Formats: sequence, C-alpha cells, structure tokens
Amino acid sequence: MNIQKATFGNGCFWCTEAIFQILKGVIKVRSGYTGGHTINPTYMEICNGDTGHAEVIDIEFDADAISYDELLLAFFKSHNPTTLNRQGNDVGTQYRSAIFYHSEEQKQQAEQMIKKLTDEKVFDRPIVTEVTPASEFYKAEDYHQNYYNDNTLKPYCMVVIQPKLNKFIKEFVEKIKPEVL
Repeated sequence: MNIQKATFGNGCFWCTEAIFQILKGVIKVRSGYTGGHTINPTYMEICNGDTGHAEVIDIEFDADAISYDELLLAFFKSHNPTTLNRQGNDVGTQYRSAIFYHSEEQKQQAEQMIKKLTDEKVFDRPIVTEVTPASEFYKAEDYHQNYYNDNTLKPYCMVVIQPKLNKFIKEFVEKIKPEVL
C-alpha cells in the first residue's frame, strides 16, 4: 500500500468524517483541529473562535486505491467552498473551507483543482477555500470520533448528516466501499 495523508476543513467534522469514511481506499479518518495558534485546543475553545483552528478531518489513504485528486473532488463536492467561514448554519472561522497540504505536490494539485472547478464554472460564486501548509493536528475529543456511525438516530445525524451522505453516495457510487451500498 502507498499510505498518504490528507487534511481538509470543510465545515462540521461530524459530516465530513462520515463522508470520507465510506470511500474506497480511505483507511482512517480522525476528527480534529489544525491551522491555529492554541496548543492542545478543546472543542469549547474552538467554538469560541479564538484559537484560529479549523475543524478538520485527517485522512490516511492508500494512494494506489484512491488518488489525492479524487479526494479533492470529494472534498469540493461535500461542502460549499464558496462561503467564507460558514457551512450551512455553522458560522465562524472554525468552519472555513481549507486544504492543509502535506507536500508541494498536494499544494499544486489543490491549486489546479480550484482552477479547474473555477474554469468549468462548477460553482456560481468564487471558491474561497484556503490552501495552507499542514501544521500540528490535534485530535478532537473521543466523543467526536466516528460520530455519525455511533449516533445515527440523533436528530442532527438524521436531519443534517444523512441527507448529505445520501447525496454524496449517489454522486460517488463507484468510489463507495461495497459494504456501505
């Protein structure tokens, strides 16, 4: 296996964790925080918006099974990259659209994907996703990990996450792990 890392901030990590967990080639997804100045931030500190961190998912993937470009496409299709510091009802810099790259190649791929989506007018407004070097990743508290799978009957999961997941599965059906379908 060709194990690599990807780190994305695309809104609430409960939603994005659930989406990336079902992709073929994704080995592990952890919810956490990065991109700020506070050491070992807590969820409550993140919610206050004073840490500079974003809610992110840290992904371990097999690049022989899924490419970074495919992950980037899933990233862009799983949130609205045209809203600054906001995803739906979640507002604040902690919900910003961000790609935290782990290599110069990832940076170039991210910038090329933004250019391609912009040129193809995939979104009706400009993409505001920041492309930033990966910094220290702080794993979120245990109750945030695997949140959707452990809490499918909670109202937030049923009303917000499940519809996003259903839409994503329809669009990426060929990339979904067979046990999910």
